[in-house]
Parts: sequence; C-alpha cells; structure tokens
Amino acid sequence: MGSKAKDEELYQEMCRVVGKVVLEMRDLGQEPKHIVIAGVLRTSLANKKIKRTEITEDAMRAVIDALAFQH
Repeated sequence: MGSKAKDEELYQEMCRVVGKVVLEMRDLGQEPKHIVIAGVLRTSLANKKIKRTEITEDAMRAVIDALAFQH
C-alpha cells in the first residue's frame, strides 16, 4: 500500500476479518484451522452480492494469501 497509515489500516482490517471468521467458526463448532479460514474468506469474497469497502476486500485477499501459503 505504501504509507505507514495505510499499512496499519490494512493490518487492523485483516485482524478484524480473521477474528470474525474464527468466532463464527467457533459458534458453529468448527475448528478454525488456517486453511479452512482461507477457504471461508475465498468463498465469501467470491460472493459479489455483498458490498464491502476496498480496504476490507484488500484485507481479505491479504489474509487468504498469508494463510493459504503456510505449510
């Protein structure tokens, strides 16, 4: 993103997105493994009916990239 403020905003949004997914998975009785979280975010991002801010979409993509490549 370039600027420190934008990077911090993206990081905070990434944390919010991951936290929301983890809590929702816990409520459903699912174990929040990193690859499953990435899959949930991929599926959600593919749903174009949901309107999201640009920063949220960027954060979702960044989390997917970070989690999908952790082996």
